[in-house]
Amino acid sequence: MSVGIDKMSFFSSDMYLDMVDLANARNEDPNKYLIGIGQKKQAVIPNTQDVVTMAANACEKIIDDDNRKKIDLIIFGTETGVDNSKSAAIYLQNMLGLSRRARAFEVKQACYGATAGLQMAKEYVTNHPDKQALVIGADIARYGIKTPGEVTQGGGAMAMVVSSNPSMLEFEGPSTFYSDDIMDFWRPLYRTEAVVDGHYSNDVYVKFFKNTWDEYKKITGLSIDDFKAMTFHLPYTKMGIKGLRAILNEADEDKQEHLKQEFEYGRKYNENVGNLYTGSLYLNVLSLLNNSTDLQTGDRIGLFSYGSGAQGEFFSMKLKDGFKNDQLADQIDTDLKNRKRVSVEEYERIFNNWIPIKDGDINLDYENDSADFFLKGVKNHQRIYGRK
Repeated sequence: MSVGIDKMSFFSSDMYLDMVDLANARNEDPNKYLIGIGQKKQAVIPNTQDVVTMAANACEKIIDDDNRKKIDLIIFGTETGVDNSKSAAIYLQNMLGLSRRARAFEVKQACYGATAGLQMAKEYVTNHPDKQALVIGADIARYGIKTPGEVTQGGGAMAMVVSSNPSMLEFEGPSTFYSDDIMDFWRPLYRTEAVVDGHYSNDVYVKFFKNTWDEYKKITGLSIDDFKAMTFHLPYTKMGIKGLRAILNEADEDKQEHLKQEFEYGRKYNENVGNLYTGSLYLNVLSLLNNSTDLQTGDRIGLFSYGSGAQGEFFSMKLKDGFKNDQLADQIDTDLKNRKRVSVEEYERIFNNWIPIKDGDINLDYENDSADFFLKGVKNHQRIYGRK
């Protein structure tokens, strides 16, 4: 029996900020953002969307009457939680009408949370093959107006159904992991914006990738030649390139060119959406599956997950017959194409209208939100959600 990802989906805002516009407004050479950072567009998240609503909007694309009855484990990976006690998974369970006879909880370790959830789901389904698990990676990346990290903002949600005999991807073999207590990125409880040491974080990211990759090769006997593609956590796509370059010297020239080409397919969604934190790796995977022209059933892909603070993990998955969902791929392409381009001034207004961390009722202008699930406001310390 195999266990893996049976379905995947993605949701983000219907607005974006063009990185050329941002560069011009910040008196920067656009190529610093387009090439140096590797980003073209950035999702702009309105205050009527939070991680719960984005997750619900992603899930409705892959939840049907069949798997709704089978899902009895809901794991929500996020570092943009809506409550310091109650998990986003409980809200999501209710919004989607999932079984009350389910475990539902939230996982936090920076951008690694969804991977932790995925690995827990793997073990659960292995022991309960007639059941399914729903794993979420949803976040909103905020660093602040005119900060060095501004170009690496974004947001969205990835949803994954884990099952036995999956249609898309199956887990293969062991994982390798590495952790250390470091301060490369963090967000204190009193802030909605992250604090980051960018250069340090880049160095740690590559170090953790090399550590987990080298350990993986030792315990499995596999090499770079055994992989059709490598996927990465992509807070910005140039970071993944740095990781890939760290091991390219292990391959011959033909293999190097192939891996670089697959990376280009894999970063298509990320470079047009921006940073999803916990969802970034899995958006990279979905982009690879939907856009590559050379993948085949049985191909092995590598996945490197990284969460600042810090935790890294490397594992592999093999492609199943239904790894590409053409209908969902077309829908994602259409949604990205039809987004509204906002000006820098509009983006700054939306950013500054974010729900503050303070007491008080809030009514939001949700009528203009085109998504099926949305946040209406806050009343008596409770978030009020709505559905079209």
